Amino acid sequence: MPELVRLYIKNVFFGFGLSALFVSALLYANVGNLWHLISTSNVGWIAVVMLVFFNGVVFAGVQFAISIMRMEAQDDDPQGGKRVPVATNIPARVKVAAEAPKARVHER
Repeated sequence: MPELVRLYIKNVFFGFGLSALFVSALLYANVGNLWHLISTSNVGWIAVVMLVFFNGVVFAGVQFAISIMRMEAQDDDPQGGKRVPVATNIPARVKVAAEAPKARVHER
């Protein structure tokens, strides 16, 4: 299995684990009276599954993005051009193809 796929699968498991911890903390703290709503409903388990799944998708994506962004290679060699300023305040002539319309004078 390629290393990138292995890294992705590992981060997906880690993200869904974080999601399960997050949802259990939400239910334990009864944020927005969520525990009461879920425990008194006969289909409350669907809400828990949806919370874990959708938060898991987000957390897994964030975990994978963080792990990819931390893979940068340190490159200390200078690769830019010379740091010589370029003069940009020199005016340039521009030819105008048409003449400006003459202003109308209102006569009364």
